[in-house]
Amino acid sequence: MGGFRRLLFTRFSAQWGDGLFQAGLAGAVLFNPEREADPLAIAAGFTALLLPYSIIGPFAGALLDRWDRRRVLVLANAVRGLLILVAALAVATGAGGTVLFTLALVVIGVSRFVNSGLSAAQPHVVPVRNLVEANALATTLGAVIAVIGAGCAVGLRALFGDHDLGSGLTTGFAVFGSIASAWFASRFTRGALGPDEVDEPAQPLVAVARGLFDGGRAAVRTPTVLAGFVGLMAHRMAFGVALLMVVLLMRFRFGEGMGGLGEAVALVGVGILIAGLVTARLVTALGRRRTLAGGLLLGAVTVIGLGLPLTMPTTLAAALLMSFAGQVVKLCVDAAVQRDVGDELRGRVFALYDTLVNVAQVASVALAALVVAPDGGSPGLVLAAGACYFVGLAGFALVSRDHA
Repeated sequence: MGGFRRLLFTRFSAQWGDGLFQAGLAGAVLFNPEREADPLAIAAGFTALLLPYSIIGPFAGALLDRWDRRRVLVLANAVRGLLILVAALAVATGAGGTVLFTLALVVIGVSRFVNSGLSAAQPHVVPVRNLVEANALATTLGAVIAVIGAGCAVGLRALFGDHDLGSGLTTGFAVFGSIASAWFASRFTRGALGPDEVDEPAQPLVAVARGLFDGGRAAVRTPTVLAGFVGLMAHRMAFGVALLMVVLLMRFRFGEGMGGLGEAVALVGVGILIAGLVTARLVTALGRRRTLAGGLLLGAVTVIGLGLPLTMPTTLAAALLMSFAGQVVKLCVDAAVQRDVGDELRGRVFALYDTLVNVAQVASVALAALVVAPDGGSPGLVLAAGACYFVGLAGFALVSRDHA
């Protein structure tokens, strides 16, 4: 299991840096007294953080099924580290939102090669019979580490200050995550992480162009994966609406600022951790289909029951339970892709997976920004988020029933 541990350290370093970078940049744009932020500006910021998953995904998938994944992990981390330093300098010198959003797009776009490569490589270091448990451990702890990275950003902002220079110093600390991740990845031997064989055209550009198509065809031919995609997209749409509302509530309605958002992020990490501890047991007891459906139902009940009061305690409780429900769904979908899709296509399916769920979240944030109340207090959006879960549950049940 030495290879699995090494891959875990590669993942943890990268995701700690991702969490710190994204939280540092979000703090610089959304909670900086030297800058103004309204719902549309906040939505633009989230779009910059999420859109790279959709833009880069098809390219990452095709190339990860063609290139040595070890080399991709090392080089992508090195490039990301340099770009983080450029972004930190831009923050410190008071660069405008357009410049910061562009840099965020590029940095997080490069991160897609790292994260997709880690997911596609995992079956090379873990026996198939242990994939569910290993995936739960890697994905859950990785998400918790990202939350810890975001928490470090909150602490560093308190140390350096919430002005431009302090925000730039905070954001720049994320470079250490990239350095560590590149070093751990370099400890693998060449070819150890796959792909085992290349099912690609000779021309790289043709391979990239076919990435989404091949991933989509593989997903459609694998109903367990297709049904999971439907459910996870519904969760991410609901989560996108909730994310925008929580930021606005913390800043304007509750007056808690970055500290209140930090509390919500911490509870999201707790929910993810609990999901990682219990999902494998739930799947063993109930089966993957019922576990995933239960996660969607819990999300619907949570967002409506705890979201409608629009109070600080219920909002924090909703953050905990929504993150738990969403992570249960994600772990079930990850396991379906890793178990039911061949290695020669797995990178492209994971890339399609990233693209679909992040397009769904970007779209939901953008649409919510057009109608949300300036202070985030919009009961109608809470009901819309709950409806997303119910529609996703119905779609998941329909595809699963056809497969059965």
